[in-house]
Amino acid sequence: MTENQINRYENTEPSPSGWAVISLISGIANFLGIWFLGAVVALITGYVAKNEIDKSSGSIGGERLANTGIILGWVGIGLSILMLCLTLLVILGVIGGSIALCGPFSNMINQIP
Repeated sequence: MTENQINRYENTEPSPSGWAVISLISGIANFLGIWFLGAVVALITGYVAKNEIDKSSGSIGGERLANTGIILGWVGIGLSILMLCLTLLVILGVIGGSIALCGPFSNMINQIP
């Protein structure tokens, strides 16, 4: 093979943004144990990556990684807010009523005007 034939097969695809990779990893980590913090990091780094990719004029790739990280971040934020609301409802006894009224929170709940 000549040198021209070897160069013809080189990868010309731009390398992905580091911020996009961090966004995707944080978005996945959001569902594996780092709940709210992973979602916030995924959102911040995802938007930074999209900005960096737009300004690079095609020399940096990874827009799909950044978009996936942003989507996972927003889903994680939504699920975190939902879990917080459900936890508060269980503690206040709205869901599973008798559990809170006979537990350690019964005095506190009875004192609410």
